[in-house]
Amino acid sequence: MAGPAGPAPEVPADVGLLSPGWAGSPVEAATGDHAFLQAMLDAEAALARARAELGLTPAWAADAVGAAARADRFDARSIALRSPAGGNPVIPLVADLTEAVGGDAAAHVHRGATSQDILDSALMLVAARARRLIVADLDRSAAALAALAAAHIATPMPGRTLTQHAVPTTFGLKAAGWRHLVLDARDRLAAVELPAQLGGAAGTMAAFGDRALDLGSGYARRLGLAEPLLPWHVLRTPVAELGAALALAGGALGKIAADVLVLSRTEIGELAEGAGGGSSAMPHKANPVRATLIASASRRLPQLAAVLFASMAAEDERPAGAWHTEWEALREALRLTGGAARHAAELTADLRVHEGRMRAHLGATRGLIVSERLAAAFEPLVGRAEARRLLTRASRAAAADGLELREALAGDPALAGLIAPERLRDLLDPAGYLGAAPALTDRALRRTPRPQSSDR
Repeated sequence: MAGPAGPAPEVPADVGLLSPGWAGSPVEAATGDHAFLQAMLDAEAALARARAELGLTPAWAADAVGAAARADRFDARSIALRSPAGGNPVIPLVADLTEAVGGDAAAHVHRGATSQDILDSALMLVAARARRLIVADLDRSAAALAALAAAHIATPMPGRTLTQHAVPTTFGLKAAGWRHLVLDARDRLAAVELPAQLGGAAGTMAAFGDRALDLGSGYARRLGLAEPLLPWHVLRTPVAELGAALALAGGALGKIAADVLVLSRTEIGELAEGAGGGSSAMPHKANPVRATLIASASRRLPQLAAVLFASMAAEDERPAGAWHTEWEALREALRLTGGAARHAAELTADLRVHEGRMRAHLGATRGLIVSERLAAAFEPLVGRAEARRLLTRASRAAAADGLELREALAGDPALAGLIAPERLRDLLDPAGYLGAAPALTDRALRRTPRPQSSDR
């Protein structure tokens, strides 16, 4: 459609050059300007058809609006350049759509709606379409993690707390924990209600006449969105809840990324990405790039969610500024989550687990990793407080002198000989002190994703 007088300067599109976290992901296309433009046009077409169902608009006019509502017929850049005049892109879009429909049907474009009705509904449509892609990738990650947890249900590795070796755990339990977080995020995102918006100028639906409530129902149904109890022009729970669910997904995936980044360090090497990224300077490197990009997204999503929560403080019946603040923040949150979910699905599917390194690291502290177990074994012999005191002394001696804990125990007169050598050898085996880790993993794997409801 024609834009303002005179040619506008050519401005290249944002092609994701500085956004490797989501560039090329399915969610990128689902949230692009073309996708938003089509969603606004879908909202306009749905309004005309819902009116036609109630006899408020001739069927032929609704058909004409629907036929014209194709994004490839409109100049998104021209609409963007004209948006500042009214503060949103719906105003110039309606002008262009009215011209495209033409004739008597043009009078039935945008009938009774306000700009926020169309843009809010478009935001929810884009979110619903992007959510399907995100949930699918979260499901892929959950399935891959279930396979890893089952395969390594008894694979021992050092448990680390406050960056130090604590007691032994299993990689299966770690993978089961990652899956639990992914399912938490997946279920919460899938459960967020995404409603249509149709309130008219000030949320009273006055322009829709006596059939206003019926029209709202039909409009939501045609869009495949939930029917809200009230127009939510300034009741921004849907956007805030969506932002929170996206941030939660980012945090869940960020935990996986954080662990992979630590455990794939050269000096640890317990995990590795299946296809690490290269370096522009160092030929030997295979960087954990997927985990890096997920970590980047997880750091940004809480701030975007905070922007969406701040916009809940919206004055009057239609706000100035609060609503406008949401658009870019929500789109970027969808993109970052979608990109992170795609990278996580690929990361978990290709993750390499180096069991040998995990087992080797169990011996890094020369037996100290099972000091808790030994304290419990000595407790019946010397008392609880004394057992702890003596084990602490022996552990410090072993660390200071570079001894095996077994040697330090043998050299301590208060502990030497209290436990038979064969029994002591078993107690010092880290693989024998896994607690309920295998059982916890098995229990966690019995959790299944909640059935995904429709976008309604």
